Amino acid sequence: MLVQDRPNPKSPKTHSTRTLPIRFSDSKTLDFSTWVSENLYKIVAILLLIATVAALFFLRNVGDTAALLCFEAQAQKLEKIDFPQIDWNSIEPITDKSSPYANFRAEQWIVVSVSDYPTDSLRKLAKIREWQLLAIGNSKTPGDWNLRGTIFLSLEQQAQLGFRVVDLLPYDSYVRKTVGYLFAIQHGAKKIFDVDDRGNVIDNDISKHFDVELTGENARQEVILQYSHENTNRSIVNPYIHFGQRSVWPRGLPLENVGEIGHEEYYTEVFGGKQFIQQGISNGLPDIDSVFYFTRKSSLEAFDIRFDERSPKVALPQGIMVPVNSFNTIYHSAAFWGLMLPVSVSSMASDVLRGYWGQRLLWEIGGYVVVYPPTVHRYDRIEAYPFSEEKDLHVNVGRLIKFLVSWRSGKHRLFEKVLELSYAMAEEGFWTEKDVKFTAAWLQDLLAVRYQQPRLMSLELDRPRANIGHGDRKDFVPQKLPSVHLAVEEIGTVNYEIGNLIRWRKNFGNVVLIMFCNGPVERTALEWRLLYGRIFKTVVILAERKNVDLAVEEGHLDHLYKHLPTIFNRFSSAEGFLFLEDDTILNYWNLLQADKTKLWITDKVPESWTAVKTEGNTDWFTKQAAMVKKVVSSMPVHFQVSFKESMRTDQSLTICNSEVFYIPRRFVPDFNDLVNLVGDLDIHQKVAIPMFFVSMDLPQNFDSVLGTMIYKQEPPSTNSSTFYSPEVPAIHPVNVLSEQEFIKLIRIMAAGDPLLMELV
Repeated sequence: MLVQDRPNPKSPKTHSTRTLPIRFSDSKTLDFSTWVSENLYKIVAILLLIATVAALFFLRNVGDTAALLCFEAQAQKLEKIDFPQIDWNSIEPITDKSSPYANFRAEQWIVVSVSDYPTDSLRKLAKIREWQLLAIGNSKTPGDWNLRGTIFLSLEQQAQLGFRVVDLLPYDSYVRKTVGYLFAIQHGAKKIFDVDDRGNVIDNDISKHFDVELTGENARQEVILQYSHENTNRSIVNPYIHFGQRSVWPRGLPLENVGEIGHEEYYTEVFGGKQFIQQGISNGLPDIDSVFYFTRKSSLEAFDIRFDERSPKVALPQGIMVPVNSFNTIYHSAAFWGLMLPVSVSSMASDVLRGYWGQRLLWEIGGYVVVYPPTVHRYDRIEAYPFSEEKDLHVNVGRLIKFLVSWRSGKHRLFEKVLELSYAMAEEGFWTEKDVKFTAAWLQDLLAVRYQQPRLMSLELDRPRANIGHGDRKDFVPQKLPSVHLAVEEIGTVNYEIGNLIRWRKNFGNVVLIMFCNGPVERTALEWRLLYGRIFKTVVILAERKNVDLAVEEGHLDHLYKHLPTIFNRFSSAEGFLFLEDDTILNYWNLLQADKTKLWITDKVPESWTAVKTEGNTDWFTKQAAMVKKVVSSMPVHFQVSFKESMRTDQSLTICNSEVFYIPRRFVPDFNDLVNLVGDLDIHQKVAIPMFFVSMDLPQNFDSVLGTMIYKQEPPSTNSSTFYSPEVPAIHPVNVLSEQEFIKLIRIMAAGDPLLMELV
């Protein structure tokens, strides 16, 4: 490198001697080490710049998303987000003037996004009666898409509808369903079924599985099981546990909660009518995340996960949330504002973030989410789940839930609260300013299509929560259904089953089971004690013949009730007494919800409890009726009033086969008194037991736990395994007359109590 020197100054005294100026200095050494040392600070600065750019690129694509989002969140705080200013009173109406369906109206809509030609599932959706299917196209949808009976809106048609949200929607995403929601509301929607094109509605009947009507004559107004709010630290639950799959978790559940696999200790109840968002469970391929999909896949075999269709629907109280998706969910008109799919997050996160955002706002109008048993069957297409598309979930969702539960607003109208929450979520980095603008456009479009925003109601979140009394606690023990474990034994299985056994023992450990054996006791007495003795305080076995070696007492079935007071007196500290004949199988795990202070009997089972007219009938019925009349006439007033109010007429005789019934401790003195009133009269067991029950209490006060039992007059021609069900409280008749038949029974009962397999 050559450096030009400045010329030397001329001496003022020099006259005769002329000296030439020196133009160049000596050249410097050009070796590499010298150059590096002289330019080291420049090299370091350039390397740092390259490393920073590379790190940001790496983190955004494949690296630690949490670190990147933290960086982005800090950057966003430096950027001020403008709060949209809306004049709510000057929004012009938007009417459909461009589509062929301008004059069409329907109250029940199915909205689905389509990217390919119609699937078989979509064709079935189009045929569901009383529901209008609306298909929303995107840039991937074939131009000639068509399905008979379906309204299809292409990109061009969507752009002509005049909705503000259209300008903010991506062209190639299912979130364009937002246009479909507005179109349905504009054309009279009262209910919207949000679904995808790979699900088949079970039995092709939406109303069979969801509560489609919340008001009016066709509304189901029964109380709904609800998660307990007693644990103030709990803000999220995995609903799949309630429906029999405790090792499966839904997309959007924080990964730190995946290990919480225990079922509820108890539930509470809530009145139906405000379940404005109804989330259905999907069989086959449920709504799972990529972590589950990739860790449970052992081959190219498709998932086919099943949930318990008999599990009751369950509600979420204020303060507790659940993942909500766009695959299988019904929105009622009061929650239509909650259908907005955010646009600044990934497609796999959009509906889940919408669900949490909507749940929080739902509390402001007194509504709640209810999760329903399987409503659709979704088929696994064995496609790769894009893990990168879920980054917003795995990083942010746990923090989002905590933020939403603690969020409060002082606004006085719902839409103002909606916009305020969207703004707050942008400030916290859960989505961007684009979704704040999108929310403003969405709310204005809702008002433009004449949607009426619901009124606000007071929240319970800041009030001290009421104590849950013993009478308010409702028990339900979910079935544990087979799941996908990738050939690895599920962690905690044994502990879970032992926990159930302890729970059952705790519930029935002070109840005496009195069992009458019609068959040979030599072959079955020990087995019955082994089966039921694990659960009950003790098992007293009676038979026509006494057997001292097997501790079998003598008793005659026709008048066995006369022997019961002796057993009652023997176990004076017992909580209650459950009677059972050996041709009836008891699924004790389904009796936990029953009230042990009430009478249980089969009065709700028509095949077991019948009324026989005495006039013109056989001598036996006539004589039995006469003896009943005689006993009733001698009853104390409280027995007689109860009996006559229950029977209403003395022209018929109530018969109950009485294979199973329960008497709590508080009714034992009454039962003994009634036995004494019968005395030596030859009243048959089938006549005496129903007479005693309606005398002790009114039938409407009985616990109805036995009302759903399987009851047949004759055993089926097929084997007992096809007749048996683990999902009912009892089954009749199942005849077990040998050890081999007992082993078969144990194996099929293991569906409800897997630890029974240890006995065989």
